[in-house]
Amino acid sequence: MENNTSIYTPETSKISAWDAVIYIIPVLLAYPLLTSLFRFRRHHNLHKHYHFPTRDSFSRMTDDQAWEIQKVLAQLEFPFIYIKALQFALFRTYGIPSISTVLTKTTQFSHPATSLKRYSDTSALIQEFIAHSPSSHRAYTSLARTRFLHAAYRSSGTIREDDMLYTLSLFAIQPIRFIEKFEWRGLSDLEKCAIGTFWKSVGDALGIDYKALPSGTLGFKDGLHWLEEITSWSDVYEERFMVFHIKNKETADQTTAMLVYMLPQYLHHVGLKFVSFMMDDRLRKAMLYDASPPLYTMIFSTLLDTRRFVLRYLTPPRPYFMRYMSLTETPDENNRIFMTQWDAAPYYVRPSVWNRWSPTAWVTWVLGRPLPGDEGEKYYPHGYRIEDVGPRYFEGKGGKSMEGFMEEYKTARTGGCPFH
Repeated sequence: MENNTSIYTPETSKISAWDAVIYIIPVLLAYPLLTSLFRFRRHHNLHKHYHFPTRDSFSRMTDDQAWEIQKVLAQLEFPFIYIKALQFALFRTYGIPSISTVLTKTTQFSHPATSLKRYSDTSALIQEFIAHSPSSHRAYTSLARTRFLHAAYRSSGTIREDDMLYTLSLFAIQPIRFIEKFEWRGLSDLEKCAIGTFWKSVGDALGIDYKALPSGTLGFKDGLHWLEEITSWSDVYEERFMVFHIKNKETADQTTAMLVYMLPQYLHHVGLKFVSFMMDDRLRKAMLYDASPPLYTMIFSTLLDTRRFVLRYLTPPRPYFMRYMSLTETPDENNRIFMTQWDAAPYYVRPSVWNRWSPTAWVTWVLGRPLPGDEGEKYYPHGYRIEDVGPRYFEGKGGKSMEGFMEEYKTARTGGCPFH
């Protein structure tokens, strides 16, 4: 009987290994190309779905459409950098002495006992009107609450209207600049127009006056036009008013302490150098911060460049079920909302089993930081009602004013085009 059983020899082993190499190499070459194509597919689909083929067509973009486009950017395309850009936008305002002086007087951002809560309050309100459609109850309530918290300071002249306009400008400008500088792709005019349209509408809802802009009285053609004008105005405003003042440094020091809060003590100096690395020369001088040493600058730049490469060529696009959402999507039975993650102290985080025993919780515990549910009611473990967010002395106040603002929004903020 003929035996057909193959016999192992070194030659057959070599052939098998070579065959494997022949198959593996194309896969290794194809993977980054396919990943990059998948990365850009959402970008192409976005432009196909929101069909604005010419610059003139931008003038018909609605607030709802702008919000939907920005939501894709903030939750799916660039969630980490987008949120960090908004945080840095707030930080950048402390380089203006008239802003930092007000904050140190209120002690809300200049004192350790209140700065962590104020940071959480500000984050909650901004995330509320970014995450929910322009004509939703949660967007109305968060905008009304923001407007109420600033009303007394604005009416008394303590907060200057130009400073309000400048702060608004940074929330529109900084995400664009951060994405262009640090992300795996830049933004199209459509996406920039959406950001401009959305934040122009937010400014309308907060009662911010645009008369300082060239077209502020005549009107803007579209969100990109508004964005171009407010960017130019904001840059000139910084040239004039972003100068060193001791109050800038006091406020910045408390904020940087929050930014490095979750780092081990021995890494705080590295975190502070990274914060300085993220600043430009003008902001650094206004806050009396030293430039990051050349070695650290090289390391930070290399890490960010590596991140950009890995995202574009090695990491598949984020699926919808993994979208970034820092708030619970629906209130609980007591109409309370919870933060789903925390950067510093766990304000408004539900003390669930996961939040107290997850890997993040273990790291927090090892660092000696409080966990959700620790220290009784200090960190509001029962969540928040939007109408109560803010300094403790404002809790339960402002209801009548907010009702008036919300009635105004029902006719003025309906999700339509904010330029008509």
